Amino acid sequence: EEQANTNLSKFRKVQHELDEAEERADIAESQVNKLRAKSRDIGAKGLNEE
Repeated sequence: EEQANTNLSKFRKVQHELDEAEERADIAESQVNKLRAKSRDIGAKGLNEE
């Protein structure tokens, strides 16, 4: 039972770390998408000025 509790505790810790990593990945992906959109806008403006 003690080992089961230890393993469960480790599992919950790793699961929490995974959740945090996924959240950071989602934030990073969102930032990349915003930068791509901004880059497209700048590129489109540059083409229109020529």
